[in-house]
This record gives sequence, structure tokens and C-alpha cells, in this order.
Amino acid sequence: MDTKLDPSRDDLPLMANTSHILVKHYVLDLDVDFESQIIEGTIVLFFESGKKQSGSTKEPCRSESNEACRFRMPEPCHSPVTDTRTFSSKTRSNDFTICGKGEKDTSGKDGNHDNREQASGISSSKYCCDTGNHGSEDFLLVLDCCDLSVLKVEEVDVAAVPDRWREQLDYYARCSQAPGCGELLFDTDTWSLQIRKTGAQTATDFPHAIRIRYSTKPQGRSVTWTSDQSGRPCVYTMGSPINNRALFPCQEPPVAMSTWQATVRAAASFVVLMSGENSAKPTQLREGCSSWHYYVTMPMPASTFTIAVGSWTEMKPETCSSNDLAAERSLSPSEADFRYVGICGHMEYPCRFQNPSATIQEIIPHRVFAPLCLKGACQETLLQLVPPCLSAAHRVLGTHPFSRLDILIVPGNFPSLGMASPHIIFLSQSVLTGNSHLCGTRLCHEVAHAWFGLAIGARDWTEEWLSEGFATHLEDVFWAKAQQLDPHEAQEQQELKACLRWCRLQDEVRNSPEEMQVLRPNKEKTGHVSDSGSSVVKHGLNPEKVFMQVHYLKGYFLLRFLAQRLGDDTYFAFLRKFVHTFHGQLILSQDFLQMLLENIPEEKRLELSVENIFRDWLESSGIPQPLQRERQAGAECGLARQVSVEVEKWIRMNRRPRKRKRRETEEVFEKLLPDQLVLLLEHLLEQKTLNPRTLQSLERAYRLTQQDAEVRHRWCELIIKHKYTKAYKDVERFLQEDQVSFIFQQMGILLMLSPDCPVHLLTQGPRSLTSSSSQILKHFPKIFKK
Repeated sequence: MDTKLDPSRDDLPLMANTSHILVKHYVLDLDVDFESQIIEGTIVLFFESGKKQSGSTKEPCRSESNEACRFRMPEPCHSPVTDTRTFSSKTRSNDFTICGKGEKDTSGKDGNHDNREQASGISSSKYCCDTGNHGSEDFLLVLDCCDLSVLKVEEVDVAAVPDRWREQLDYYARCSQAPGCGELLFDTDTWSLQIRKTGAQTATDFPHAIRIRYSTKPQGRSVTWTSDQSGRPCVYTMGSPINNRALFPCQEPPVAMSTWQATVRAAASFVVLMSGENSAKPTQLREGCSSWHYYVTMPMPASTFTIAVGSWTEMKPETCSSNDLAAERSLSPSEADFRYVGICGHMEYPCRFQNPSATIQEIIPHRVFAPLCLKGACQETLLQLVPPCLSAAHRVLGTHPFSRLDILIVPGNFPSLGMASPHIIFLSQSVLTGNSHLCGTRLCHEVAHAWFGLAIGARDWTEEWLSEGFATHLEDVFWAKAQQLDPHEAQEQQELKACLRWCRLQDEVRNSPEEMQVLRPNKEKTGHVSDSGSSVVKHGLNPEKVFMQVHYLKGYFLLRFLAQRLGDDTYFAFLRKFVHTFHGQLILSQDFLQMLLENIPEEKRLELSVENIFRDWLESSGIPQPLQRERQAGAECGLARQVSVEVEKWIRMNRRPRKRKRRETEEVFEKLLPDQLVLLLEHLLEQKTLNPRTLQSLERAYRLTQQDAEVRHRWCELIIKHKYTKAYKDVERFLQEDQVSFIFQQMGILLMLSPDCPVHLLTQGPRSLTSSSSQILKHFPKIFKK
């Protein structure tokens, strides 16, 4: 597929000037209004200026204690600070609050906005500046910002923040509510918010804390306003390509690692979940309105901040099982791996890798939330899987980087099967159907992101494989241990997965632009930024990227290749060492590869080098040559051979005439695993014709309508391809219940190509959850009129 790429449209700009000034801490104070579909309030940014950030580490961390970190705070401006130690249960000092219907700020003459400004999306005021009228001598703070109405920016009086973490969070909150020291000039454009203070010529002269009053817009791309499966309103961050800049003004580049705390108010009927270390409980402010407070002490990129507000219900097992009794199980010190105990390499924060009790905690505290209507499905599938999956991850990688975990079943329009953020995982409702296989593998994938993607992040977002490739490779290992498979069974299932992923990678390569198949597109410039710190994420806004799996698949096959070269024992021992060395830090591909090669015995290295891996795997499009050779030489695994036998049976059955001879032997079909069923259906999709009688027998033999979403998706493709009208209801159900939003997104892409795009173009693409959507649209137009 030769699609012309337009960098001005496809690349995502990161505008923040992080080389000049860094945000150390955010304090958000927000109100959620479902009637207007707006989140409104203030955010206070605390800066550490004068630091040239390159992704390198700061002072080493020695222990998870109350004296773990020392913030170097600036001199205060000596305005009085009101004591607000109960900040989480009170409104802001100026009572600018929205909580429920009818309680909106209407001031318009005292420097704040009025409702007309908010409604029209005006983001400038008499305090805005024309940057061209204020010479170049003033320092300009640039923040990433999009789809926001910025109403006021002011300097905040600050006091010294103490060393102890709990006191520190309290003082940050108190400082955030301090009086302003004067309003600042600001301006906005498509991608940024620019702020200056007259006379502040350097970053050091710039205010050390600022407060921004703003509101989101209903159409803002960082959050989704929708209804849950019970029809109740909800809002959540959905992992937008533009990240969180339409939720709050921030520094988006990953090098801007910060901590945050947030107070969120909503109607008392709603539950607020967030990426936070604490399991927050609501505080009632007044009748019908509650406040929730969360915080984190581990510095992370602002893009990892996540929030979900809805009528969620905490799901608990009906009966106490052995897994429940072990819900927070810890290993004995003799069982734990202490080989890498030492000083950590990251900036200071309360680190679990240095806490003896945390290192032996096999299963961290966890909660599961979902709409009440999904209670039965959660109890039957998800609740039973969380403890064994967490335990398996600990056995493979060691210390859990985060102290607790919430899992939320998100609304049906969530555009993927899962998403991981600090302390919280979103899962699609699609993983709850069928048996536990899809739910277990997806949960393992998202759990793996706690280590790769969150605790260890990519310094350049174009290197997605450092997150998705690792999570894809580890999900198989975690899931095998969670199921307690013996080594042979685990190997067979992992080989079957490799076979499926090989098919998908070939599809991906055939049907995607070559430029978007490269895992390290910036090559030697990877990780480079401008003098100010701004940069772009290559193809970050390309709509096709949402559907592509190349970073998952090629990254997975590279790691599988390396694990086979070293042997599993050596590889995973190295991986634990790597995690201990780089947790809390940002990395590039060479950081991983160089450390790996240093740990490979000379006899196993065999022409492996960073340069060769870059050339063969990371900086070229198409199928990597080492992988091509491996797949051509490799023998089919036992589970795949069993599928091949079953495929031949179905082909023979399909060829038989309707009236058969009486003595002809009936075919006996074997029971297949979910991944075997996917492979079987993919093989059958290659057949030119399958008659209705064969399709009916196929559904009955495997009860395809009761299988998980991956199997039912292939079944729907067969139905559409062969015009099996009797089963169109199965397709309609799939569209309505399993990631229908994918279809809307792909249709938008196709309409952009041509208003009269021929039908055959609509069926091109890898076999993802969208590849048959256009064909389905022909038969079910009524679905899209609802």
C-alpha cells in the first residue's frame, strides 16, 4: 500500500520548552459537570527551573521512606497563606465550584470568565498578550495545550515545601490555594499555551508557581463523554493521540517527569477513579456533591495521568476463595530475589524496589469496578484472574512498581481491548465474553505495562516497541504461569501465538505504508529535541496508526528472537536486572540493547550487535530478515498441526454434495483452544467459498457465538464474506457490543479517501477488529442511524 504521508498533518507536535524549565508537580482542583460536559477548575504548576533535561538520572534513591526526596523550592513572595490542611474536603478559596446541575460561576467583571465566554470557547481575555508586542527579552513559558478555554493565569505565592512526602503533598495543596501575586500575560494557538511575566528575562526569573483557570470543551480530544453499559453518563480519558493536553495545560514531552495530586468534585452518585497511589474515598461537601483526592509520588510523564468518572460499582467475589485469601500475599524473604538490592539510578521518590516488604509482595491490593449490569460477568471471569496474573508477573519480573491497582471495565465505545496507566487499568467489556482466555491474556498484557511503558518509559515516543513489544512478549509468559502450565504446554501455546502473530504481521506489512512499519523512524536522531525542548512525534496524528500493530508485532518477534538466542533462564534473569537498573527512568532502544549484549556470553553473541539489530529490526520496513529465515525454517507446532488437520476436515465436508451416500463416514471434529479456533477460522477465510450448510455446522461444532471476541470477529468475517444471511444477527450483536467505535473511526478515514470509495478498498487491511467493518455496513445501515 503506497499512501503519501503529510508530516504537517501526521506528526504530533510537542511544544513545551522543557529544556528551559520543568514542571515538578501539578495540583489539579476540578469540577465535573455532566450537564454541560465540561471539566472546569484550576491547575497549579510548580517549577524547577534552570535544569537542562536529557533523560539522565538525578540523585539516587536509597529507600522508600518519608525522607526520600528533597525538592529545591524557590524563595516565597511572602503573601499570607491560609491554612487549608483539609483541602480535599473543601472547595477552593474563591468558591469557584461546579457540582451538579445549576451551580455555575457567573462572574464576569472581576477577572474571571462568564458563561458566554465558556460557551463560545474564547481562550483569550484582556490579560492575553500579543507576543509580538513584548520584545524578546521576556522569558516565554510554552505548555502543550489544545481544545481548552484558558481563562486566567496568575503567579502564586509559595512557601518552602518540606522534605517529608506526606507533609510535602499537604504543603503543595496549601500553596496551590494561596492568593495570587499578579496576573500573567498569556496567549494560545492550536497546540500551545504561551505565558510570560513582564520583566522576567530568564527561566530563573519566571514565577516558581502559577495557577491556570480553565475549562475543557465537550469536543475536546483528551476525554470522552459517553454513557456506560447501564445507560448512565460517564467521562474518561481514552488514550487519545494528543494525550492529556485537552484535559489540562501541561508539558507533554516524556522528559518532563512530574508528580501530581488532584481534587475532583462531582455529583455524589458518581465514583471518581484516577491514577493515584491512594485508594480514595469520597468526602461529602454538601448534599449531592462529593470530593475525591488522589496523588502520586513517583515522577512520570503527564501523558500517563488518567481519570474516569461514572456510576461505577466495586465488584467483589460472592464467596471467599483461596485467591481472595491471598489477595495481598507476600513471599517470604527466602523466596524473594534480592540479588539486585542497591542504590537506584532514578531521581528521588519513595521507591518500592528499595522497600523490603514491597519486594516480596507477590499480589498487590487491587479493586475491580464496572457498571452494575456487568457484575455477573466480572464475578465469573475477571475477579478470579487478577490474583494469579499479578502473582505470575511478580514471579517473572520481581517487585511490582506500583503499590496498588484499580481495574475498570470501560464503556462500549472504548477503542481498544485495554489501556494501562499508573495504578489503574482500563479493560474493554469485550474481554468478559466467552471463556477466560482473552480476559487473561489482555489483563497480563496491561499488567506488563506497569514495568514496560510506565516504570520504564521511552524517551522518544516513536519507539513504541519499548512498551508494546515488551508487553506483547510478556503477556504469553505471564499467562502461562497464571494457568500453571507445565513447560511443554506453555511452549506449545506460545508457539501457537507466534504463528497467529506471524500471520498478522504479514497482513500488516502488505497493507500499510512502508514508512509506518519502521520501529525507529528517527534513526540516529531518535531522542533529539530542539534547543527549547520541543519536538514532534512522527506519524503521531496519522489516523491509520490507531489500527496498526507493527510496534507490537515486530517488537514481540525481536524480543522472542533474543530470548531464544540467550535461553529463557538467562534472558529473564537479565530482564529482572534491567528492570532494577532502569525503573523510574526513560530509555532509548540502545540502552536496552547495549546492556543486553554486555550480558550475553561471547559464544551466544554470534554477530549480534546494536548496529545489526538497528539495521535488521528497528530501522527497516517489512519483515526483518532474521525473522523471515526463522519462519521458513521452523516446523509447525503441535497445536498448529492439529488445526491443519481440522481445516482439511472442513474442506472435505464443504466439497461433499448435499445428498451423500449412506455409508459415508461423518467427520468428527476435535475440541480446540481459543487461539486454535482463531487460526482455524483464518485458514477457512482463505477458502473461496463455504456453503451455508458448512457454516451452520461450523458454528454448531464450536459454539462460535459463545466464544470470545477474537473468535467471534473471525466468525463475522466468514458470515460477511460468504453472505450467510441466517447469521447476520451475530454480526449485528458483534457491532453493538464489541468495539463498534473502531468502525466509526475507520469509516471516517475511508470517507476522506474518496466519497465513492469502491467496496473492495473497504476490505483491505490487516485482520484487526475493523477489517470487515465496511462490508458489515452494507448489511446493517440501521445500526449507524441509532
